[in-house]
Amino acid sequence: MDFKDIVGQEKVIHFLKGSITNKRIAHAYIFEGAKGVGKAEMAMVFAKAVQCKNYDGDVCDQCASCLKVNTNNHPDIKIIEPEGKSIKNKQIEDFQQDLLRRPYESDKKIYIIKDANSMTDSAQNRLLKTLEEPPEYAVIILISTNVNSFLPTIKSRCQILKFYPIGEKTIEDILKNKYDLQTDEAKVLAAFSDGILGKALRLKESEEFRNKREETIQVMEKLLKKDPLVAFELVEFFQKNKDNIYEILDFMLFWFRDILLLSQTSTDKFLINIDKKEILQKHMHAIGYNKIGNIINTIEKTKNDIKANINFQLVIEMMLLTIQEV
Repeated sequence: MDFKDIVGQEKVIHFLKGSITNKRIAHAYIFEGAKGVGKAEMAMVFAKAVQCKNYDGDVCDQCASCLKVNTNNHPDIKIIEPEGKSIKNKQIEDFQQDLLRRPYESDKKIYIIKDANSMTDSAQNRLLKTLEEPPEYAVIILISTNVNSFLPTIKSRCQILKFYPIGEKTIEDILKNKYDLQTDEAKVLAAFSDGILGKALRLKESEEFRNKREETIQVMEKLLKKDPLVAFELVEFFQKNKDNIYEILDFMLFWFRDILLLSQTSTDKFLINIDKKEILQKHMHAIGYNKIGNIINTIEKTKNDIKANINFQLVIEMMLLTIQEV
């Protein structure tokens, strides 16, 4: 892997490349961003580039150093991961002892601490001692989903690089061109990826995701038959999937958004659920154009009510009844 393999983080790549070229590599970085956005991959490519013997704007992938990184066998690149749910004080103590030994075969010794925001308070305080007076050869990369989980004194001693989600169209193109997915499947996965390639790839392998989508479509099929008793029966489905309720509600939002698009345009170019076009058209005729917007607003309100900790069952019942009424 090299910098060219990382998509959508051009500003971070430009900054890191510049720091290598200008020999201004910091002692400590925080890579912050959502899970799956490419932080760990960037950390490894950066470490590989720092150690590359023939670096010229990117890794050479041919020198002994690059080959060792490719086989996870470079003696001057260390990875620290949580033991259980957190990174503990003992792990940081071991890291500090290892850091006292100079690099084996390069100018820098690089430590990548994954899920660094899981460090216990004592581990953070111990790490701070190293950040205050790091050896000149040390490079420490903290990978985190939330920079605010760190002590202010740790943040002040690190360069913070933020990783942002990328566009759905970019993810769709990657899924089609690199992973050979059909357009229909790529569109669905990209829509539910939240702009995070790693999430899209996890969903690609998830049978549970596909099953939940199909079950949600069946729920909407039953709901639109207008049987007043069905709404109460369907509450069980939402209770069963309470832990994934926002994903279920997003399935519904994207579904009715597609129906709205179908009712307003003569093209299916922008549909997310393109593989379900016939069912979408049937539902469109069952609802009527002037009611679709109300349904979308109802689902959005339901999401907000759940976030506000309003009684779950009551909120779901009200949503289902309201959708039937409109």
